[in-house]
Amino acid sequence: MAYNIVTIAGSLRKDSFSLKIANALAKLAPDTLKLEVITPAGISFFNQDLEGAPPADWLAFREKLQKSDGVLFITPEYNRAIPGVLKNAIDVASRPYGKSSFNGKPVGIISNSPGPLGGVSAAKTLQNILPGIAGPIMQQPEIYLNAVGDAFDADGNLVKDSLKGVLQAYIDAFAAHVAKHHG
Repeated sequence: MAYNIVTIAGSLRKDSFSLKIANALAKLAPDTLKLEVITPAGISFFNQDLEGAPPADWLAFREKLQKSDGVLFITPEYNRAIPGVLKNAIDVASRPYGKSSFNGKPVGIISNSPGPLGGVSAAKTLQNILPGIAGPIMQQPEIYLNAVGDAFDADGNLVKDSLKGVLQAYIDAFAAHVAKHHG
């Protein structure tokens, strides 16, 4: 049996590093995980006034999460935090109050940057906002991927061996994390 993992690449950019990393993880994942890579594109802005009759895109996103066995967040860092579109997706999925679509779902967090800090502030932002609305967050290994600018070829294939090893270790640990919380 393979656990179904919604993998949210937190950028809208067509060739984003987050999307490339998510797709690379989907290829590296063990047979026990099936990663469905999505982006926050098409999720309308959260507005509490709409909760009585939520938009169809909210309902579809929430249902996708509810049917999943876990969630992986792969995020760039914008201004020392996560992108607004990712925060909006989290806000949509965490409502209505007390009925978060992330409830009980094992969570993984990967941040990335072409710069030297690897998006650590973005990862810390997620670690601050997810408790209380999500399931258990994998604590180890933590990865903040830096210098990802040369990690992919023109077709988006992972070509940096050092990054491949880090991602393989992470996805294997995440598979164990998911199994532990579904066992």
